[in-house]
Amino acid sequence: MSVRFLGRRVYRAATVVLASALRAGLGDWRVKQLTEWIGVPRRTLERWHAWWVHEFVDTRFWVIAHGQFMPPVEVAALPASLLARFDSSDLASQLTATLRFLAPLGEGR
Repeated sequence: MSVRFLGRRVYRAATVVLASALRAGLGDWRVKQLTEWIGVPRRTLERWHAWWVHEFVDTRFWVIAHGQFMPPVEVAALPASLLARFDSSDLASQLTATLRFLAPLGEGR
């Protein structure tokens, strides 16, 4: 699945979610390393992170869906705080559950 709602270019949803989650808590050196690994400019990582904490929380989808989580998901730590809510034995399963949860965003909801 791709995510067109995060900018002009199309990236795989898994890349956007994981890179954004990692970006939230990384220092400059780690951000540089992350940009090299996935081939996404630092500015794009910054834009993705800003999208999660500013625009995503205002989407109709999130306004309706965030009530499913108790205690509430920590907005400042999105999407890492959302990933953490899908308890699983491995990151791949956790990411899959998160992407399934987010799927309606790709439908324009």
